[in-house]
Amino acid sequence: MNYLDRSRTVAPPGWSRWLVPPAALAVHLSIGQAYAWSVFKPPLESALDLSGTASALPFQLGIVMLGLSAAFGGTLVERNGPRWAMFVSLVCFSSGFLVAALGASTGQYWLVVLGYGFIGGIGLGIGYIAPVSTLIKWFPDRPGMATGIAIMGFGGGALIASPWSTAMLDGFGADRSGIATAFLVHGVVYAAFMALGVVLVRVPPDGWLPAGRQPHQKTRALVTTAQVSARNALRTPQFWCLWVVLCMNVTAGIGVLEKAAPMITDFFAGTSAAVSTSAAAGFVALLSLANMAGRILWSSTSDLIGRKNMYRVYLGAGALMYILIARLGNDSKPLFVCCALVILSFYGGGFATAPAYLKDLFGTYQVGAIHGRLLTAWSTAGVLGPLIVNRFADAGERAGHSGPSLYTTSLTVMTVLLVVGFVANECIRPVHARFHEAPEERTPRVHQDS
Repeated sequence: MNYLDRSRTVAPPGWSRWLVPPAALAVHLSIGQAYAWSVFKPPLESALDLSGTASALPFQLGIVMLGLSAAFGGTLVERNGPRWAMFVSLVCFSSGFLVAALGASTGQYWLVVLGYGFIGGIGLGIGYIAPVSTLIKWFPDRPGMATGIAIMGFGGGALIASPWSTAMLDGFGADRSGIATAFLVHGVVYAAFMALGVVLVRVPPDGWLPAGRQPHQKTRALVTTAQVSARNALRTPQFWCLWVVLCMNVTAGIGVLEKAAPMITDFFAGTSAAVSTSAAAGFVALLSLANMAGRILWSSTSDLIGRKNMYRVYLGAGALMYILIARLGNDSKPLFVCCALVILSFYGGGFATAPAYLKDLFGTYQVGAIHGRLLTAWSTAGVLGPLIVNRFADAGERAGHSGPSLYTTSLTVMTVLLVVGFVANECIRPVHARFHEAPEERTPRVHQDS
């Protein structure tokens, strides 16, 4: 187990920092399979006689465990290093599939929930935060781009997993045996792929800096040169303001993502531009691409204009998109689609920009642990977003409403939430010196590789 020690992952002289993003992607593309769980829902419902609510339970538990394991395991990730964290993620995520395979094969659905949801969910959380602080330390000049590359992988994992899982179910069958075999193959293949990340990942030597590269001048207003511990970060108003910012941004995005297909169908029902089922499915695929692209595009842009300005765009322009959908959405299908794509790109960008924002505010000392605690905002938003959209739509249906009027109230609520997030972002200021760690005597050593 010494191979997993942080001391064994220190990069030797001449190591290229550009090998670290592929290591992060190997993990994030794998655990991003979670977004493709819906492929297994219909076969499980048929094979095990489950309701739609029951078949969603492994995914829901997985997201809950993602937030909890990231929040409570963040300090361990910082202490033990990225190789240890990636290995733990590999073991939990892959073994979760193996336990789920046993459950599907024997008809014991509780094993599927335990394996994929609980055990696999721990792998999701640890794997999600595992490379964050390492990437930021390797790319202090471009932290938004670096974390955006990795977190883009989580958003894009379903683009690989969805057709792959569908093909396996077609080949192995959609009965209990076929589902179990598909789970088994997932567990083995993802273990091998994630192992590449375990082998490749390295941390920079203490005091390492890239030669001749500094943060962009426009980003320095909030950038600290001090370090703040995870414990102290929770005591600052900046952390809780950013928690509100992320929660509001994710709530607005996930509300559209979860209800995308029926929403576009309802908006244009009874018009000459009615949307078919296949077109609605294509719309969902477009939203997934926007989610993935926004993670690298907007987080990289934040390196140029600053994190606070980037969130002004996410929240301010996002509110404008919601207003346009509410007022003019059913007048123009291209307008509706474009506004939804922008909202989803901001949703993905908000995830990818958050670690760099934390680095600017709290330094790199325990940024992975702080990020883990911040992800509880995601867990909260994952409940709030779908709840707001579905509750108001159901209430409208019971009142006899149809079409766009089903979503008028929820779109207004989302707009208000984004305004709340905008105000919270404006309240963020540099962290007070009383929260800083005692300075250490370090002489930065400039590395000549970039």
